[in-house]
Amino acid sequence: MADVIVVGGGIIGLTAGVRLAEGGASVELWSPVGPAETVSAVAAAVWFPSRSEPDPRLVTWAGVAYREFARQAEDGVPGVRMLPTVNRSRTDPWWAPATPGVETRFTAPACEMEIYLPWLQERFTAAGGRLRKREITTFDEVPGDTVVNATGLAAGRLCGDLAVYPVRGQVVLVRNPGLTTSVRDEERSLYVHPRGADVVLGGTFEAGNWDVTPDPAARAAIVARCTEAVPELAGAEIVGEKVGLRPARRGGPRVEREGRIVHAYGHGGAGMTLSWGCAEEITRLVDLDNG
Repeated sequence: MADVIVVGGGIIGLTAGVRLAEGGASVELWSPVGPAETVSAVAAAVWFPSRSEPDPRLVTWAGVAYREFARQAEDGVPGVRMLPTVNRSRTDPWWAPATPGVETRFTAPACEMEIYLPWLQERFTAAGGRLRKREITTFDEVPGDTVVNATGLAAGRLCGDLAVYPVRGQVVLVRNPGLTTSVRDEERSLYVHPRGADVVLGGTFEAGNWDVTPDPAARAAIVARCTEAVPELAGAEIVGEKVGLRPARRGGPRVEREGRIVHAYGHGGAGMTLSWGCAEEITRLVDLDNG
């Protein structure tokens, strides 16, 4: 039997699995779908603790993740790069003073999740981690002394946590006209994130909306306000769109141990931003040597 079973195959579950497996634990990761089918695959995935509630833990986790992604970009990890970024929000984020280098203009790690998540899964299995395609209806179905609950929105049902809710996000993908700088404005729910061949235009932030069908009116509004902010986008060809449900939680992420279960859910739209820092916290909470 595995030392730890991680339930949830998004970026929180995968990074936790990697840290635990590379730390010497025997780890299984249970998920009903592959990485490409998780909400993490929909994410624009540019580092920024978006719409996070004030919490000193988030500063620590975000800082750890920033440094890890920066190292990965330098090492040439597939899908990871450092992206010049302009923050046009009228107020600085609450966490900016505690995180060096975050100003109106800064450089942010960015991931193309279609590339990065499969790489992360391969890193997990290379460390000895084992994957199981399985969905659970209760944690009683999961054997063993230590379980990591990285189930995202499903945690609301599995834990009876009424603070968990979806935040619908729709993005539009357009062909990249040559942009190299990311632009964001939190007050307008606006972001323009250039990647290799395309640009991610966002977005929507619709709390409580479970609908994953693309909305043509939202698409048109996203393209209009992003083009107003970045005129170089005028006439850019639309090549795709995505809708995902961010796993938000009133009160912020729940990362704590409860009996044999280490909870790690409720990261909202900041899963990538907090991932590696949360993975370190999860590893401390698992504490196989003393648990």
